[in-house]
Amino acid sequence: QVQLVESGGGLVQAGDSLRVSCATSGRIFSTYAMAWFRQAPGKDREFVAGISRSGRMTDYAESVKARFTISRDGAKNRVHLQMNELQSEDTANYYCALGTKSEDGVPLQIGDYDYWGPGMAVTVSE
Repeated sequence: QVQLVESGGGLVQAGDSLRVSCATSGRIFSTYAMAWFRQAPGKDREFVAGISRSGRMTDYAESVKARFTISRDGAKNRVHLQMNELQSEDTANYYCALGTKSEDGVPLQIGDYDYWGPGMAVTVSE
């Protein structure tokens, strides 16, 4: 079994920065694409940022492009999301996900990911 755990969430003020992380444990023997999704109250879960299994490719939702940066620790299934200039619209539960497809790309759909963390709250106050 594979487990993902998010850390670093919390309450911040608008304009602040926050760095969140996701660690993977369990029976996983290769490096895979990972991503962050988020779900605000009353809304669908949406893609935020993703990084390919090689780490050479990244992709972002338009709403966070230029403010958020995803990175991974070398050839490890551990990723970070640096979030700058946070806005109240960024308030949501943030979920880390891992997808086991073999190709080196950044999947964008929920169904492309096989394992998920339990999620953590990020709240941005005005």
